[in-house]
Amino acid sequence: MAAVKVFGPAMSTNVARVLLCLEEVGAEYEVVDIDFQAMEHKSPEHLKRNPFGQIPAFQDGDLLLFESRAIGKYILRKYKTSKVDLLREGNLREAAMVDVWTEVEAHQYNPAISPIVYECLINPAMRGIPTNQKVVDESVEKVKKVLEVYEARLSQSTYLAGDFVSFADLNHFPYTFYFMATPYASLFDSYPHVKAWWERLMARPSIKKLAAAMAPQKA
Repeated sequence: MAAVKVFGPAMSTNVARVLLCLEEVGAEYEVVDIDFQAMEHKSPEHLKRNPFGQIPAFQDGDLLLFESRAIGKYILRKYKTSKVDLLREGNLREAAMVDVWTEVEAHQYNPAISPIVYECLINPAMRGIPTNQKVVDESVEKVKKVLEVYEARLSQSTYLAGDFVSFADLNHFPYTFYFMATPYASLFDSYPHVKAWWERLMARPSIKKLAAAMAPQKA
C-alpha cells in the first residue's frame, strides 16, 4: 500500500495535527514540503489539492483532502483498530463527548491561545513584526477563562471526553506546544488538572516525536 502524502512543513500547527493522527495509528506517510517564499502554496498544482491555497493538503491515492481536523478524522476512521480508536464512534455517548470537546478546541481554546503564539513567536521571528502586547494581554484573559472550564472538566475525567485519550485531546497539541515556548507558559501552573493533562499528552510517543520535529532548529 502506497504511503499517504501530507503537504506542508511539520512545524506548521495544522500540518502537525495531521501528522500526529498518522503517528497515533502507525500509518506510513510522506511529508511533502511546500515552499512559501516561492509562493508554492498558491501554485495551480497546490490549488488542486487545497483550493484556498493553504496547508495542509492530504493525498491518499486519488483522494485529495484539506482542512486538518477533517483529514485527522479520515485518518482515524481509516486506520481504526481495537487498540487505536480515537473517535469512539462505536459508542454514541463517548463519540458525542469527543465531538463536543473537538468543537470546544476549535471555537473556544484555539481562538484564545493562538494569538499569543502569533504575537510572541510567529510574528517576531518569521515576519519581523513586533509583539502587540495589547492583543497578548486580552488573549491571556480569554485563555484564563477557557482554562477555568477545562480545569473543572479535567477534575472529573482523565481526558476531555472521558477517561480515555481521544481526537479531542490530540487537537490541542500543536498550539499548546508553541504556547509553552512563550513567556506565558506558567499560566498552566494555576490549573493543576490541566497541567497534569498536558503532561500526560506530552508523554505519548507520538507527541514526543512530533515535538522534536516542531522544535526550532539551532544553528
